[in-house]
Amino acid sequence: MKNNYLYALLFFSLLMGCKTDQPTDSEQATATMYFGGEILTMVGDTPQYAEALVERDGEIVFVGKSAEAMQAAGKGHKMVDLQGKTMVPGLIDGHAHFTSFSAQAIGAQLLPSPDGRADDIPTIIEVLKAWNTPENRELTGWIFGTGFDDSVIAEKRFPTKHDLDQVTTEFPIMIIHISGHFAVVNSKGLELLGITADTPDPEGGIIRREPNSQEPNGVLEELAAIPNMFASMMPKSAESSMRFFEAGQEMALSYGYTTAQDGRSMDLSQMTAMAEQQKLKLDVVSYVDYSVTDKYMDTPWNSKSYINHFRIGGMKLTLDGSPQGRTAWRTQPYLIPPDGAAADYAGYPAIPNDEDVTAIYEKAFQNNWQTLTHGNGDAAMDQMIRTLKPLAEKYGNEDRRFVLIHGQYIRMDQLDDFKELDVVLSLFPLHTYYWGDWHRQLIGQELGDKISPTRSALNKGLDITIHTDAPVALPNLMRVIWTAVSRTSRSGADIGADERLTPYEALQAITIWSAYQHFEEDTKGTLEVGKMADLVVLDANPLTVPTDDIKDIQVLKTIKEGELVFDRQ
Repeated sequence: MKNNYLYALLFFSLLMGCKTDQPTDSEQATATMYFGGEILTMVGDTPQYAEALVERDGEIVFVGKSAEAMQAAGKGHKMVDLQGKTMVPGLIDGHAHFTSFSAQAIGAQLLPSPDGRADDIPTIIEVLKAWNTPENRELTGWIFGTGFDDSVIAEKRFPTKHDLDQVTTEFPIMIIHISGHFAVVNSKGLELLGITADTPDPEGGIIRREPNSQEPNGVLEELAAIPNMFASMMPKSAESSMRFFEAGQEMALSYGYTTAQDGRSMDLSQMTAMAEQQKLKLDVVSYVDYSVTDKYMDTPWNSKSYINHFRIGGMKLTLDGSPQGRTAWRTQPYLIPPDGAAADYAGYPAIPNDEDVTAIYEKAFQNNWQTLTHGNGDAAMDQMIRTLKPLAEKYGNEDRRFVLIHGQYIRMDQLDDFKELDVVLSLFPLHTYYWGDWHRQLIGQELGDKISPTRSALNKGLDITIHTDAPVALPNLMRVIWTAVSRTSRSGADIGADERLTPYEALQAITIWSAYQHFEEDTKGTLEVGKMADLVVLDANPLTVPTDDIKDIQVLKTIKEGELVFDRQ
């Protein structure tokens, strides 16, 4: 009651001031004071709350007591009552693919429960048929969808061209696996891609074939799939491109993103165009694929500073594939090999020769490019470690902040190596819910319980973040927090309970720790004077609700540098 009385008194005083005084200072007129909720600053190793926050011209100018905030805001400022809701810093995903958010937002929704309803192949066919309209096909010329998951659907297999041909044989279809590492196309799609029985498997990829035949069955793995994904998801017109962009951006804002990562950029034409047209409402940092560094790294976009909310942060290198898809490169065989694979199958590398990996890393060291490395299997991480170590000794390794992305099957001894190399680990505890039961079947319970070992990494002193890898999953960062805290699977099993984070640590991992990963800890990640007014209002406090309620927390408002860019109401 005392606090309510204080807020009422302050608000009354403000109203009286507004009636009698006109602001004479334009800066004072732009100030906004937030009060009346739980303002969680994320400063320090334990939760700290403030009564009020004042923003002016996109910058936080005060955090503290309400009475002092009134004075800091000055005359004529706006007041926003949080009505008991929770304010946190703007959210920063440790790893995602921002430019692919649009495909998830616009394409056929093929996620299984609880995020979608594609729980079997007949439903996948049904959803694709419903999406197959002239208006939708006009976007790219293809029927496309994302999110199908062979480890969860009733048939426990990949759809094939024969399944997709039931939708249509007149128009090309491509559906993207939930991992982002596989695609399935129908017969028309194979024709347009020029994939036939005579097409050899590319290095780092596989074209799956019909039994006892070289005829493609429509399933494409890794580098047989990824370069072709752009065919189905490339807008055909400026109008389509804008529709894609706006849908993806709105999805990001609705989940509280104020900084998004595009974690493997192949073509920056859309992003640079959107930045030049000042269409971006949040910051986007791209990490370009190593194959296109010559095209993009020597441009003004490669900078620690944003140009109209866009910049290139460095380079992305991929060393293997997907653990749930069994293309992650391991030192031990999978307990359940893929169909047609030998009993000793252990996945495979994206770049088999260490000399090639060394050359790519050396270019990054020579140019001081921050590098993100995708590695899921322990053999891939062995390759990363043995190629990085000599270069770190040769060129020095101070504050490069190289990042391991995913690290699902990381070994405990590899944590020590990454600590020595000062590598930031962006881990993926979302897997504990979505695929925890499946991992236990693939590699055994003991190893399966150690996927994304966040607690072990923290105990060894490593810097970590956590991520969605969206559109592998929805870009729902509250669900990421929940999985890191609960580590329970779809079946309700505990997947490595001793690797759990506290809710505060999980929130740090998508605010200040992720800001550090991106070299932005001086401007983002906490609510402190002098930092950007990147703010998110949640309908509940993830630190105080029961663990299972964290996943249901919704973003009510997203504020980027003082501007309201998403309002759920």
